[in-house]
Amino acid sequence: MASNNNLASYICIILSILICIAPNNIFCHAAKTSGYTRSTNASADMPAEAFPAPPGFNAPEQVHITQGDCGGRGLIISWVTPYKNDYASIVRYWKACDPKHVFKARSRVYTYSYYNYTSGFIHHATIHKLEHDTKYIYELGHGDSIRQFSFTTPPKPGPNVPYTFGIMGDLGQTYASNSTLGHYMANKKGQAVLFVGDLSYADNWPLHDQRKWDTWGRFTENSAAYQAWIWTAGNHELDVAPEINEYVPFKAYKHRYHVPYKSSGSTSPLWYSIKRGPAHIIVLSSYSAFTKYTAQYNWLEAELKKVNRHETPWLIVMMHAPLYNSDNYHYMEGESMRVIFEPWFVQHKVDLVLAGHVHAYERSVSPRLNYTIVCSISCAKLLSYRQTERISNIQYNITNGQCTPIKDQNAPVYLTVGDGGNIEGLANNFIEPQPSYSAYREASFGHAVLEIKNQTHAFYTWHRNQDHEAVAADSTWFYNRFWFPKDESSL
Repeated sequence: MASNNNLASYICIILSILICIAPNNIFCHAAKTSGYTRSTNASADMPAEAFPAPPGFNAPEQVHITQGDCGGRGLIISWVTPYKNDYASIVRYWKACDPKHVFKARSRVYTYSYYNYTSGFIHHATIHKLEHDTKYIYELGHGDSIRQFSFTTPPKPGPNVPYTFGIMGDLGQTYASNSTLGHYMANKKGQAVLFVGDLSYADNWPLHDQRKWDTWGRFTENSAAYQAWIWTAGNHELDVAPEINEYVPFKAYKHRYHVPYKSSGSTSPLWYSIKRGPAHIIVLSSYSAFTKYTAQYNWLEAELKKVNRHETPWLIVMMHAPLYNSDNYHYMEGESMRVIFEPWFVQHKVDLVLAGHVHAYERSVSPRLNYTIVCSISCAKLLSYRQTERISNIQYNITNGQCTPIKDQNAPVYLTVGDGGNIEGLANNFIEPQPSYSAYREASFGHAVLEIKNQTHAFYTWHRNQDHEAVAADSTWFYNRFWFPKDESSL
């Protein structure tokens, strides 16, 4: 008997050592604050010379595309030229498999002035009636300034259509930003980018240097000209500067980044929706009025009722300020929106809520078993790991005092991906102890990839910028709330 007890003791010790040295392996997947350390010094902006204008007279630049309608058969192509003429306003496009049939579309042209800056001519051309899941070539410019790009339209919305999104936010144009974008482009899986706000960070510079919008447009062109970026406005897009008599919010953003808001019945480009493959994507504005009876509130209430989970099973909401955040930076800045909209998110079984703003990474919900190791000698608990759960705080109101989040299987997964690499640096001051809703958090730069496999399952990875490679530091399966509303802790 003594030898058996000794053997059991040895087994317990070995298991405990394995768990301690491998906290992310098969034994458990508990709430975790990563121990990986990245320099907290802010990354410097790359010089303007790193983003030269393309060669040729009146060459189109800062080319980017986004979805141009609700269902995915439209596309908005945007670009900037130094001068305005007929040639500069035309986009030519054709199916890659049929180069003989060339179509043309004419852009609408805009300019704006900001303090001592006047923009180039900003072109937005909307193309309609494209075929789903088809590669197109498009061409801009004239003579020695012709530039050619391509894109692939999304598949027709449907329940079991696989589709992969990249997720980024708070990018900026630093050397760290360059690493993030380079790693995302090298990944090759992403078919479109869900961008959760804070683009150029022009407002971080004296007089809100609008030239930073031009360099940012050139910086992101290598990706944004070839696949749709779905835009969300952040606080750095406000760009308001009363000290230089600039009072109009979102001036540069609204002129440069058009979205198909009217197709979803919205009255503002700051909130809108699209359907792309298996996903219904709703974009909200953290910096516009959203309380009861406001335009955004009324629109979202109506929009959520329109979602058809038989056609688009995955319901994704994007905003800039996170509703749940366990970093002291921007702590509880999303609380007002959470109070207003969280009951709707739970009621309509939203799958994912994406946000940025906090310059770190955080994910809620850990869908693996909670293992407890027990020694057979004394039946005493040796090691136990806390399982994070889906939670909501919708029971709280000002009179009942119930302000502790509770387990709620209809609640979404919350992702904070404000770690693009901007000039302000990392948010590395996490709240302790780690809250029950937080499964993984890390103060590093990076990007995420969401691979929707079918109507029930999606595989998710977050890729840390580690030296010269992107490391998948966090990965998990997401289970659809409408079609697979299982308790992850029981799977």
